[in-house]
Amino acid sequence: MPNPSSFTYKFLTFISKQPLQITRGLARLLAMVANHTRVAKTAKAADLNIRIALPHIETTERERIVKEAVKNELTSYFEFFNVWGSSNSKNISRVHHVEGEHYFHDAIAAQKGLILLVPHFGTWEIMNAWIAQHSKMTIMYKPIKNDDADLFVRQARSRENATLVPTNDSGIRAIFKALKQGGTTVILPDHTPHIHGSLVNYFNVPLHSSNLSAKLVQKTKATALFLYAIRNDNAGFDMYIEPVSEKIYECSDIEGTTIIHELIEGLIQKYPEHYHWSYKRFKAHPELHDIYTLSEADALAKVEHVKQTSHLSS
Repeated sequence: MPNPSSFTYKFLTFISKQPLQITRGLARLLAMVANHTRVAKTAKAADLNIRIALPHIETTERERIVKEAVKNELTSYFEFFNVWGSSNSKNISRVHHVEGEHYFHDAIAAQKGLILLVPHFGTWEIMNAWIAQHSKMTIMYKPIKNDDADLFVRQARSRENATLVPTNDSGIRAIFKALKQGGTTVILPDHTPHIHGSLVNYFNVPLHSSNLSAKLVQKTKATALFLYAIRNDNAGFDMYIEPVSEKIYECSDIEGTTIIHELIEGLIQKYPEHYHWSYKRFKAHPELHDIYTLSEADALAKVEHVKQTSHLSS
């Protein structure tokens, strides 16, 4: 049973109550250690992922991006605690600028439902409070294994005008119903599905990918928008809202998933330092399941083989 008196709960509460600049400073200190020792799994996975996704980048530049990415990712995790421990009004005040805000308001006014596509990029949790001002959200939520940490996060979510639904068929049905009633959902589309999805190219590597976002768009005709947030130097964040190609509403779910992947790729190429590169996304192919346990040379050779084989068969 979750225990609000436990060390974990109290520690998360303590971290969440610190000024954002102190939270960021602590995270950057840990990132310096991780980057210096190079033993952290985060840094190793990030380096391999960047080699696969951005092979054209020179060694010096890649090493710089890895260090910055590790620092930014750890900072995001600490910022999540801070966001979860702060009031909605405090979090809203931390969003200093919203680029493309009119796309959001136009979608809300249309009352056709709204699907917000949010990649593992920057500090996405800060956006929930801003969104909650304007629309009730129905969001899939997978419980955290630690009961006390799960209690902490659930309490934060309860302040955000959000209904949490399980990551299964009943959750999907709940989201479908909410969209049909003009509600809003937020989906992180760049993860590997628990049950193998369609093979879709991601940085020219065919990977099992979730087609849930594309299917929801096509079946409900709810408006799809692409969102991300980047921290600024003034103890706050800037939000960006972009439209999704109109093609997504009429194409197949595989084509729709490809459109979403292309948006994510474009964002990463623009701001590679802010993507959460630690996620072992490139093992989502039958021949690549072990690449994160291999030497970097062997892993890259396997990836290249899959690329070439896929190209020949297409």
